[in-house]
Amino acid sequence: MAKRKRPGKKKRSTVRERDWEANQDIAFSHDLSRHRRALAKLPEHSSYASLPSTGFLPNAVVISHSRKWAFVETMSSHHPLPGEGEGTCLCLIDERLQEDEESLLAPGDRVLVEMVEEQPVIRGVAPRLTRLARCAGGEDRLRQQVIAANVDILVIVASPVHPPFRPGLVDRFLIAAQQGGVTPLLCINKIDLAEKPPKEVKFYRELGLEIFITSCVTGEGLERLRDRLSATTSVLAGHSGVGKSSILNRLDPNLRVLTRELSESTNKGRHATTAAVLYELQDDIRVIDTPGIRSLGLWNLSPEEVAFYFPEIAALSGACKFRNCTHTHETACAVKEALDTGGVTRQRYESYKRVRACLETGGTRT
Repeated sequence: MAKRKRPGKKKRSTVRERDWEANQDIAFSHDLSRHRRALAKLPEHSSYASLPSTGFLPNAVVISHSRKWAFVETMSSHHPLPGEGEGTCLCLIDERLQEDEESLLAPGDRVLVEMVEEQPVIRGVAPRLTRLARCAGGEDRLRQQVIAANVDILVIVASPVHPPFRPGLVDRFLIAAQQGGVTPLLCINKIDLAEKPPKEVKFYRELGLEIFITSCVTGEGLERLRDRLSATTSVLAGHSGVGKSSILNRLDPNLRVLTRELSESTNKGRHATTAAVLYELQDDIRVIDTPGIRSLGLWNLSPEEVAFYFPEIAALSGACKFRNCTHTHETACAVKEALDTGGVTRQRYESYKRVRACLETGGTRT
């Protein structure tokens, strides 16, 4: 027998207020239905001025955000947040700020915050100087998902085992870094679990990529990494389970970033970070921690352009018999000949072919 409702009984609200600072990964999840049920709404358009032009002076930096809210920090004492002074605050995002082909906000974005009827509101987003981005999902209304904005360094974090080293993803991150104007470096973490770094590290070092070998258990390499990140804004990216959040905790134990153990059944990492968050560490280090990813879709890249992002292949292309050589099936190809002499490694060549083939078939990721 169905339970009958008592007359006049109100339905209990399912919306719970959360402390963002204490539960940032929960408060800023991707549960959009929760944010649609938010109690606060922007005032009617007629009650406040129009959006500022692109010539505004930003006064805050985005720490993390959801569809409707953003947690921001004042840029400096010279540009305090209105009504807040120095520090951080939770802001509404002006509903008239529209996304185009790329994400409206990302951690690291410089924004203009103004008070609207005693409510801090983000009313402008400054142009991005650099970015780490990837193709959005096929069902997403966006074409480009910006993971982090206005960063100096991309720290590609990988592990030798558990989870295993995957050079294909490293290669894609190197392409994304070049596209976004970000300096990449490679951090092989969890070295305490292996006798030596992956053999591919030697080749990446020969390409001129900075390599850091670290362990959050023994502390190996962390001081050198801290020195490199000092006075910069960087973003940590890589597979789940490679120890990105653990590195942050070792660089500054006061952060107490949530970490999770590797899944024993799948040998894959569990998502300790569910949303990208900007952290401020000791030694003037600002780091954006990102959720682990299993694939990286490349944005705005044609098959013909792929070779330019593989320096060793680009250097040999001029010696090929055919000007439009794809380095996949042609005769008298200098790139394929270099496979026998060691000028191009087999793994890098296979990575090049996978990226190109994926783009040729209309895909974005491997």
